[in-house]
Amino acid sequence: MPDFDYDLFVIGAGSGGTRAARVAAAHGAKVAAAEEYRVGGTCVIRGCVPKKLLVYGAHFAEDLQDAKRFGWNVPDCDFDWKTLTRHVFDEVDRISEAYGSTLATHDVEVIREHAELTGANTVRLASGREVTAGTILIATGARPQIPECPGHEFGITSNEAFHLPAIPRRILIAGAGYIANEFAGIFHQFGAHVTLINRTDVILRGYDESVRDRLLQISMMKGIQFRFHAEFRGIEQQDDGSLKVMMTNHDPVEVDCVMFATGRIPNTQNLGLAAAGVELTDKGAIRVDEDSRTNVPSIYAVGDVTDRVQLTPVAIREGQAFADTQFGGKPTRVDYGCIPSAVFSHPQMAGVGLTESQAKTKLGSVKIYTSDFRPMKNVLAGRNERALYKMVCDGETGRIVGIHMIGPDAAEILQAAAIAVKAGLTKDQFDETVALHPTMAEELVLLK
Repeated sequence: MPDFDYDLFVIGAGSGGTRAARVAAAHGAKVAAAEEYRVGGTCVIRGCVPKKLLVYGAHFAEDLQDAKRFGWNVPDCDFDWKTLTRHVFDEVDRISEAYGSTLATHDVEVIREHAELTGANTVRLASGREVTAGTILIATGARPQIPECPGHEFGITSNEAFHLPAIPRRILIAGAGYIANEFAGIFHQFGAHVTLINRTDVILRGYDESVRDRLLQISMMKGIQFRFHAEFRGIEQQDDGSLKVMMTNHDPVEVDCVMFATGRIPNTQNLGLAAAGVELTDKGAIRVDEDSRTNVPSIYAVGDVTDRVQLTPVAIREGQAFADTQFGGKPTRVDYGCIPSAVFSHPQMAGVGLTESQAKTKLGSVKIYTSDFRPMKNVLAGRNERALYKMVCDGETGRIVGIHMIGPDAAEILQAAAIAVKAGLTKDQFDETVALHPTMAEELVLLK
């Protein structure tokens, strides 16, 4: 057996890489993880964690108004963006340190340098040191994609959104996925005039049509503007510092900030992949098999860099499965079926399983059950905003193949409901469950 410096060398200490390193070390492997930025990766540092904290902060805009209808004498309140972001960054620091402490507790050596492959079992660090490992795992994640248009350097991405010195008075967001819609809701609640542009006329492709249409309706009712079939033609900076955005099929728009939310691309640059002979897909992701192994037997990859499913919990599952399989003697593969997902928009969207159109294509015979209602809190608050719950069932067996919803706390409710879909429960079993009243979630067992 060759004598290596490490049993496992992980490049990238985000959610997937950290889980893989920790679990492999717990199985007895000698592990090192190289991270050139901060331990925690996109989710902890500049993704779902800080963004969700901004979502919480943004909700207070409506909550403070609603409180007046509930008898609270709430004065007009000012919002301080810098106070919020300061506390958000403090929490990010805390979680990042916790990730690092977890690795240290499991005797994982954290190397805070850039690392790149020089061969199937060799890695060169930025300092020039070269190390060897029996197995190498790449978990470098993905980064925001920036459109190629004149003036694109004047725009920002979700990475920079957290570091804005103030809330822009007018912001244009390019894209129609979850990042675009979440930040549209955040900035709108903080008082910005928001315009969202998209190349097509579909938002949140992949989510159930009726649920995403409801979000579009509510967003427009709140005052968010949408421009569809609009592609960038250029961005010009004006003398007063504002930005003039030119696009197809629409008149130019003048704003104070442009944010690109047009997708994320795998971080495969400057990793030495070609030198090690690692193959990429047509989209530039690392090609892997069901065990996260590349075409080079000693090199693996997990998380967004593989572009399978770009979700943090999936990267964690992949890291766990890799470590258990390679170092724990417990062969494990990730099941990519029935993965729940959510959009932390205003209001939230969440879904699991097949959409109505997907079910009709796959199963032919389907039955759809819905509840279109006004949550009790919205009624008393005088807020004309309706929730929509939708259950998609196999028409022959009654098995639930999908649940989709939009409304307050939709993501929290769906997490439990996703278990039922994964377990293959039927509509009859939901009907047999006594409702927990008065709640929004009870609508799931009262669907007609």
